[in-house]
Amino acid sequence: MIDIQSIKQRFGIIGNDPNLNRAIEVAVQVAATDLTVFINGESGTGKDVFPQIIHQNSVRKHGPYFAINCGAIPEGTIDSELFGHEKGSFTGAYDTRKGYFEVADGGTLFLDEVGELPLATQARLLRVLENGEFIKVGSSKIQKTNVRVVAATNVDIPTAIEKGRFREDLYYRLNTVPIHIPPLRDRKDDIKMLFRKFASDFAEKYRIPAVQLTPEALAMFENYRWDGNIRQLKNVTEQISIIEKERLITPEILLNYLPAQTALPAIFKDESKADSISERDILYKVLFDMKKDITELRKTVDELTSGQNITPIKATVINHVDNPNLVDYETTQDAEVEYLQEKSTTDSLSLQDKENEVIIKALRKYSGRRKDAAKELGISERTLYRKIKEYNINI
Repeated sequence: MIDIQSIKQRFGIIGNDPNLNRAIEVAVQVAATDLTVFINGESGTGKDVFPQIIHQNSVRKHGPYFAINCGAIPEGTIDSELFGHEKGSFTGAYDTRKGYFEVADGGTLFLDEVGELPLATQARLLRVLENGEFIKVGSSKIQKTNVRVVAATNVDIPTAIEKGRFREDLYYRLNTVPIHIPPLRDRKDDIKMLFRKFASDFAEKYRIPAVQLTPEALAMFENYRWDGNIRQLKNVTEQISIIEKERLITPEILLNYLPAQTALPAIFKDESKADSISERDILYKVLFDMKKDITELRKTVDELTSGQNITPIKATVINHVDNPNLVDYETTQDAEVEYLQEKSTTDSLSLQDKENEVIIKALRKYSGRRKDAAKELGISERTLYRKIKEYNINI
């Protein structure tokens, strides 16, 4: 009989959600084997705790344990990090180096963000999983290792397979035992417990009274989407604890700390989630699309007004003689150009404000992590850096 409560206490897990309890139960049951475990869940759900549960409850618990964030290692060095390299195998390889699969022999490797691995590295990983063999970069010698692999990702792997970004055979090899970590929005009854724990921790850390939520504020917390999951809840609780003088938090106060759910429609990869896109989301998308058109329009207007010998072209609109409600009027191209210039400038400024607002919300949502914010906005990190500098954003 698995004592789930003792496991929670030992590893600092908070919550009584049935799906969370099931995930813990599976982790403990599979720990006694050498089966590969594949953990799936959104960013911030606490996936990193489960490999530790598996390792500490296995026969390998006295062996080495390493957690590697595959998404944080540059593509050019990931093979060297995982499998090692020989001296002189590439520029900067001044000495022979052991990789994680060699130094973790007899222990456990946790490969976080495994969905970010390059395809060539995926092929190397598949070979290790199948027969325990690997070759260092720049070597021809086959080496053996005895490592238990636990992998995790927040990437939609079936979609990545369809797009040719992830090997299907590797997915099935990793997915021997799947464990799904539920998102916080599906654990509403746990939100109150998590908030109290974080509020208590920060009260002790900063030597201040713990913040509390009114019933209305708690309802707002429980119904919020929490795209950043537990990590976001913890960050919001810390911000409130430090910044607010009032210790009883109302919905009005919470509005300053809960970013509006304004993710751009472009980031919704799953068509089944289309219903969750609000009218405001669509409006932002339209505004971004309009910006290019307005920029081109302004360029055309500038070209029209830059000439020295432009002859105004009169365009006359004549009403029907039988309709006395219509008024005859004339307009010139000069007047039209002036109007377009003014409207273009106004719209451009408005769009810049909206763009600035969306970027700030994305950065706040991911606590300043620009890689995640850029992914959310559907732009490159380089573009995001340029926009941050352009708008002088400081988060």
